[in-house]
Amino acid sequence: MDYQQKLAEKLIILNERGNGVLIRMNYIKKTCADPKTRPSLLTEKSMEPAVKYINKKFPNIDFRGGIQNLTNIQRQKSEVMAATSTYYDSFLDVIEFRDHVYELLNTIDACQCFFDISINFDFTKNYLDLITTYTSVIITLSRIDDKKALVGMFNCAHEMTNGSSDPSYPRLSQMFVEYEHPWKKLTEEFGPHTRSVTAALLSLKMVYPRRNLPAEQWRSAQLLSLLSAPATMLEPACCDTMACEYLSMEVMERWIIIGFLLCHTSLNTNQASQELWKMALRSGLFLNLTRDEVLNIHKVSEDLLDSFKGYSKRIADIKECREHVLVNCGAMHRERRQFLRGALKELYKVLEDEPGLLGPKALFVFMALSFSRDEVLWLVRHSENMPKIKMPEDYIDNQMAELLFHMEKLRALMKKYNHVVQRYHVQYLAQFDALLLNDTIQNIYVCPEEESVLMSSFVSTLSALSIKQVENKEEFDLRAIRLDWLRLQAYTSVNKANLPLKDYTDLAKVMNMIQFHTRMVDSVDELLQETSEVSILSFYPRVFEKMFCQSSEEMTMKRYLMAFPSVCSHFSYCGNPLCPEEIEVMEKRSLRLCVTFLEQIAKLTSTVVLEICAEQCNLNDQLQPKHCAESISAARYRKQKKPMPKKGEVQKEKPGAESLRKDRAVITNMDKMHLMLTELCSCYSLCSDFIIFDHIVVPTEFLLSHLEIRLSEIIVRMANYNQTTQEIARPSDLLAGLRAYTASLHSLSGYINVDVTRLVKNVLLQQTQPLDSHGAQTITTLYTNWYLESLLRQASNALIVHCPTMHCFVSQSSENEPSFKAEEFSDISELQALVELIGPYGVKFLSENLMWHITSQVSELKKLVIENMDILVQMKNNFDKPEEMVNLKKRLTGEKWRGNVGGRELKGGENVLKRMTIIGVILSFRSMAQDCLKDILLKHCPYLMGPIECLRNFISPEDEIKVTLSVFELASTAGFKCDIDPGLVTAISSMQTDNMSVDEEHKISCLLLVYVAVSLPTLAMDPNSYYSREHGGHNNNIHCLATAINQLAAAMFTVQNKNIEQQLKEFLLLASSTLLQLGQNMEKIESKNRESVYLLLHMIVEESSFLSQDMLESCFPYVLLRNAYREVYRSFIITLG
Repeated sequence: MDYQQKLAEKLIILNERGNGVLIRMNYIKKTCADPKTRPSLLTEKSMEPAVKYINKKFPNIDFRGGIQNLTNIQRQKSEVMAATSTYYDSFLDVIEFRDHVYELLNTIDACQCFFDISINFDFTKNYLDLITTYTSVIITLSRIDDKKALVGMFNCAHEMTNGSSDPSYPRLSQMFVEYEHPWKKLTEEFGPHTRSVTAALLSLKMVYPRRNLPAEQWRSAQLLSLLSAPATMLEPACCDTMACEYLSMEVMERWIIIGFLLCHTSLNTNQASQELWKMALRSGLFLNLTRDEVLNIHKVSEDLLDSFKGYSKRIADIKECREHVLVNCGAMHRERRQFLRGALKELYKVLEDEPGLLGPKALFVFMALSFSRDEVLWLVRHSENMPKIKMPEDYIDNQMAELLFHMEKLRALMKKYNHVVQRYHVQYLAQFDALLLNDTIQNIYVCPEEESVLMSSFVSTLSALSIKQVENKEEFDLRAIRLDWLRLQAYTSVNKANLPLKDYTDLAKVMNMIQFHTRMVDSVDELLQETSEVSILSFYPRVFEKMFCQSSEEMTMKRYLMAFPSVCSHFSYCGNPLCPEEIEVMEKRSLRLCVTFLEQIAKLTSTVVLEICAEQCNLNDQLQPKHCAESISAARYRKQKKPMPKKGEVQKEKPGAESLRKDRAVITNMDKMHLMLTELCSCYSLCSDFIIFDHIVVPTEFLLSHLEIRLSEIIVRMANYNQTTQEIARPSDLLAGLRAYTASLHSLSGYINVDVTRLVKNVLLQQTQPLDSHGAQTITTLYTNWYLESLLRQASNALIVHCPTMHCFVSQSSENEPSFKAEEFSDISELQALVELIGPYGVKFLSENLMWHITSQVSELKKLVIENMDILVQMKNNFDKPEEMVNLKKRLTGEKWRGNVGGRELKGGENVLKRMTIIGVILSFRSMAQDCLKDILLKHCPYLMGPIECLRNFISPEDEIKVTLSVFELASTAGFKCDIDPGLVTAISSMQTDNMSVDEEHKISCLLLVYVAVSLPTLAMDPNSYYSREHGGHNNNIHCLATAINQLAAAMFTVQNKNIEQQLKEFLLLASSTLLQLGQNMEKIESKNRESVYLLLHMIVEESSFLSQDMLESCFPYVLLRNAYREVYRSFIITLG
């Protein structure tokens, strides 16, 4: 008959079901208590009368008499039923669970089952778990304030829809009424079960006191130490109560407190019950029911026992225990945590060094994890509900990171060497446990058939285990043995059993040991979750975050901070299928907490890394050539034996002085930063990644992300761009600083396994774009703006001169001191540094901006041509008639130049030449940048540049223009000069409009060249048109006209598909003619710089790929050019150093 009761199966199923129902009730309670998630029916204004009426009349709700209060339910009955049905069904689950629990408890009492945690461990544990789970469900249910309203609204809607109440409503409403005061009702229900419950609880009198010891006794016994007895290090850790050694103390306290509250009569009749109960009362103030739902054990106990007679002594005991907790408990648990930190660290170090010891000493690992978990949970519970005491620091632990870290390390070690543990215990089970069990069975005098079959199957299954199965990586599943052992416990624990287990304790001890060994083979992960998961932290986010902040403030704790985000991976294990809605909430909360912690760790680490980089950058800056002037001056004075001039300044320390130390004990700021960096980087060694629900989290990626953002900000900040004053750092200085940062960043790889090269490449690549990945301006944008707004704007006003001989721009001396020296920002080394910084993409962006300025000038030039079109046509046709040309030239008109040059306004031809000069200056700067780009790319990737150059040279004039432009675009991107500028072609073609035909555009382009040619003689009247041999150009930048005319003409006529050479020949003929007329009219016109202007013709031909010296000589005498060069060079003073 006992075999038919299925006690073992029912206990397992009901415990699993009860946990789901408990979690569901807790979720409903939280949902209804939170204004954000509270059901809308309970918050709507229109439903208030109905809710109040139902709460007032519950459970006997007069449907007809209160119809005026229930009108809104009548209107929305289908919506009400849909919204409340899930809650109603969940409450029905409680009734169903309660019925099955009552039935099973009555059956167990009828069978007069025997309970002893040290003998039938699983049977006793499941029995006590069922009692505490059932009690927790009822207590949590009683704390749901809106349960009556939800059930009442559902029933009203059901009655309005179907004409009758729901069949389950009477029982459900009766249960709500009965459990208004849950503890009183529960004690009545458990009165008949007092004997069984008390017997099960009293079996803890040997286990619980042994676990509940102060840290001093742990320390004196050298608990968890493998080094205390080296001789026994290889011996397997065994005892008579294997599972009890890692049984959670929190679970035992829950059993004792709740069990004796339900069966309180034994407290007055049994001294052992009193002692066990008082010991549990002294362990803390709060007991966890589920999630963050707690029980104030002293208050609940006092209130309950106060309602019964004859418990005055017990109430006094409760008060005494509470005082003991307030005075001693915080300090005791603080000392325990302190001991466990050291014990876990030692245990991990030994096992890491000799992982083979994980086989015989696996029990030590689970004991250590269980003890630590108990302390973590105790602190979390009491920190959230901290009592008002004089020493609150006992409830604050700024070293929690270390304990969690070592717990995570031990967990990881067990998972890593699972095969070692498995291999050891497979051999243990097959070669020792199976033989021992067989001998034990042989010593049993009477063995019934059912029990004999089970035990024989144990022996045969264990004997069949082989080490080859481990080597072949076969999956083990020994759950059947454990379930059969639980069945056997149930069969042999009933009264008058044929094989009473209490008479065969040796069998129980052997089987309990075998059960632990089987778990080491197939369910190590499950056991790790049971002993070390701290998912409760997800329900105490405030405490969890506070612990992290406290630990992060301690220097010695920084190396353990990664434990906090790693612990978040536990949270996915505490979900339950009966409450899927909670899983989604937990996932979001877990990810939020994990990301918050990782962001903080990354922020701390990146701050220290970049502070070290900044310091190294400062040291590197001291070695820059610009700082050596003082040292050279001092050396010069020493050589000449002259006294140093007194300037009243303290002499600066030489670079490297910071490395000289008289005492190593003196700690510098850099020492502190490197120490902090070492500590922070050590925490990343915990794990390379971990999984939170379905998300793989890689901690180092957070660090790289932070470094990327911060480094981008620093690079931009190092540029020192001031839009108001138009100041900016020299590219070479920024490049030197950036190289110092990069070199220092690469040292991070010595601390932690991160790809610094990828980080730097990502950051620098973003800096070559106008905006970075976060939408912030980059150095490409800053330098582009500065060169356009400052350098080229002043060059267009002739305050800065383009200097072909030195390949740079030079500031001219003026009354107003310039804010910067152009040569310091535009020489070859600076532009090469600029190209290194902004790369080919940045140069492309710079070119596009330059082209935009060019097109704006071209559009203005076109307006001038259109305005004077008729006159220009006549001038083109009559260029060989000097007198007519003079008259026509006077008729040229045009809008005045908006700028002011030399104190006068420019008109007509001067305006055209000014705009063309600006275009030439821009193109000259672009050409310099392109040359530097080519030099840099040749240095970085010569193997790529060779084929590009070969391809450019391979292009011939006969090729199709699209192919030519495609190749030229490739070559131009690599910095090579091309006969036709593809960028300028693109810019000019984008200006084409539907309003104007190609022929009209061509006519305007030809006339523009005419306008430029006939305006050239006016340059001779400008005193700034003087040619400087030193600069290799004119002081007003008119030598840039050569570049402008050639490139603009080539681009315009390419777009129009016309012959470039023919058009430039016509321009050369017309320009030569007008300049020759300048020589004939020298008496009438004051032309100081005629020779300097003559040189323009030579420059135009030199710059052009389409014109030759033969063409020039055919229309302009070479003797004039030779005399012009001799004249301008004669006035140049040559000095020899």
